[in-house]
Amino acid sequence: MTTEIARVQGALDSAGERARSLQTVYVYEAPVRLWHWVNALLILALCVTGYFIGSPPPSVPGEASANFQMGYIRFVHFAAGQLLIVFFLMRVYWAFVGNKYSRQLFMLPLTNKTWWWGMLYEFKWYAFLVKDPKKYIGHNPLAHMAMFSFMIFLVLMIISGMALYSEGQGIDSWQYGLFGFMFSIFTSQTLHTLHHLGMWAIVVFVIIHIYAAVREDILSRQSMISSMVSGERLFRDDLPD
Repeated sequence: MTTEIARVQGALDSAGERARSLQTVYVYEAPVRLWHWVNALLILALCVTGYFIGSPPPSVPGEASANFQMGYIRFVHFAAGQLLIVFFLMRVYWAFVGNKYSRQLFMLPLTNKTWWWGMLYEFKWYAFLVKDPKKYIGHNPLAHMAMFSFMIFLVLMIISGMALYSEGQGIDSWQYGLFGFMFSIFTSQTLHTLHHLGMWAIVVFVIIHIYAAVREDILSRQSMISSMVSGERLFRDDLPD
């Protein structure tokens, strides 16, 4: 009986050690998490409606005056785009007032040699060339570069989208006054094409983003997806490297 008790106690102590080795760091504040999930929904709505704007569905039967199919599609696209801008501006504001991790998406430590080596290591990790991943409280260097690039691309999509929207508002509108300069660089058709191609680039990015997050969550000994829900990064063994 004494031996059994000792064995059970040893197992409990071992489990306790494993529990104590779990480390959490509060990384993503509530406004950052809100922006992330709202942004995901808005991008989904923009991609679906943008696809149908570029490749319209078959015409519906009946009188044209009795149907507003494309009108509803365009309305959702325009509304989602304008909400995207509002939440993007909120995210920019929070980069100034939030914690240091909220600023990662807007700046790169280009003079930090360790960051460059870390990005190379992470590339090898995603390419299955190294076995053990490194752990980071915020974004790892490769994800940092990817998200920074995405934010720049998002700004370009917003500018081109607002320029295209201003066409329907007229040259006297404030939208055309702010974004009409795009038509001095591109023709209307070229800008439509580039904006539509940008949608497919976002689709590719989202696929890679989801794959990387799920892979990191499973293999890197640190939480990813749940961190964007709770805000806390969980390390499953020792403290982050």
